[in-house]
Order: sequence, then C-alpha cells, then structure tokens
Amino acid sequence: MESPEICNHIQEIKSLKLAKELVCEECVKIGSDWVHLRTCQTCGTTLCCDQSAHAHMTNHYHKTDHPVVISAEPGEKWLWCYKDEVFADYQ
Repeated sequence: MESPEICNHIQEIKSLKLAKELVCEECVKIGSDWVHLRTCQTCGTTLCCDQSAHAHMTNHYHKTDHPVVISAEPGEKWLWCYKDEVFADYQ
C-alpha cells in the first residue's frame, strides 16, 4: 500500500477489520433494508453505504471522524478514505 496516490490514513492500516455479520447494524435496529455494506477500519462497525436509504456509514464517519472503510461485500477488495476522498484496492 506504499503509493504516493494513497493517503496516510489508508497506508497506516496494517490488518483489516472484517464484518462480523453481513448486516447493517443500524438498519437492523430500525427494520430498514440496505444496498451495500462497509466496515469501519477504526472500530470494526459494519453499516450501509450511501446508496442505502439511511447512509449509515457516512453518518458514522461524520459522528466519529473514523476515516477509512472497506467494502464488506463478498468478493470486493477495496478501501475508501472519507477524509481524503481516496480509493484503493487491496489483495
């Protein structure tokens, strides 16, 4: 991950926090559906994406300032940094 295009927030991640369950923790509480899932790389919370009605992960970022998420969708291997608006694939 040592690339000049990749922000420090992403470069600092040494091991990935994976989703414990493939559900949006907040949507489950309110009985809502989600489109895609993201897992916060600071605290491990799994929430829904911006295409979902409640955009819980973006709300989580605004409340906590936790900058990096990964896709929790099976087969997708990428990270997103909210703070720097940087996207990166991983192996």
